[in-house]
Amino acid sequence: MADIIDTIKADLTSAIENDKLILPTLPEAALQVREIAESEDTSIADLVTVISNDMALSARIIRVCNSPLFRGSRAIENLNMAVSRLGMAYTSNLAMGLAMEQMFQATSVMVDKRLRATWQTSTEVAGICHVLAQHYTKIRPDQATLAGLVHLIGVLPILRYVEDHSLELSGIVLDAVIEELHPRIGSMILKKWQFPEALQNVPMEYANFQREVPKADHADLVMIANLQLVAGTNHRWNQMDFTSISAFGRLGLDPEMNLAEEEDLSAQMEAAMALLG
Repeated sequence: MADIIDTIKADLTSAIENDKLILPTLPEAALQVREIAESEDTSIADLVTVISNDMALSARIIRVCNSPLFRGSRAIENLNMAVSRLGMAYTSNLAMGLAMEQMFQATSVMVDKRLRATWQTSTEVAGICHVLAQHYTKIRPDQATLAGLVHLIGVLPILRYVEDHSLELSGIVLDAVIEELHPRIGSMILKKWQFPEALQNVPMEYANFQREVPKADHADLVMIANLQLVAGTNHRWNQMDFTSISAFGRLGLDPEMNLAEEEDLSAQMEAAMALLG
């Protein structure tokens, strides 16, 4: 087992260091949305036109807008109304994140199952990040949501490698490889995609439980969201002393508080996690 792990790590590490690792490209829909969002002379109508080319993405955004997190006095029935309610910034980041779902699929049953599970975790973390940002930070909820959606993006090339080489690996072996390599690869991908620096460091930092920064940032949100997601399970992270994790203090949270037991927050987190999945 150790030999297989070492071989995979050596191959991927060599590819990274020699700049030969094939990184995924941002989906076309996400690229178009970002281009419109970054342009100074575009309007909501332009954004609606691009998103409307993808019926599934359009339906998801309308569903998000009608969720308990955003629901107004009347139901949203079309994309134009949805974008108007959410605003261009939120819609753009949400659309970019959701467009990535198509990347989390494979032909191999084992790899496909892993990719879908990774996407499921990403969407649940993103939902919790949205609520945490809204209540405990000045970070925009749309950026927090996107941070959650991309924090595991580095898993993609690893699973592609496994699929391309037709490797039959146990979950333990695969977990060991992913845990060691995905943070570095994830940050490389986000840098290649020219994401903001605040997001580029999230894959590298969200599991650095001893990190010290001046104020709460996206990595803090993703860290606490992940801890919240595994609360009450036998995950090894639950063996840590949460009082030693300074991210709780930066967010103004009690390390011993279970957010899921806070009635208002619990309902909002459940709604956010469900609407992105």
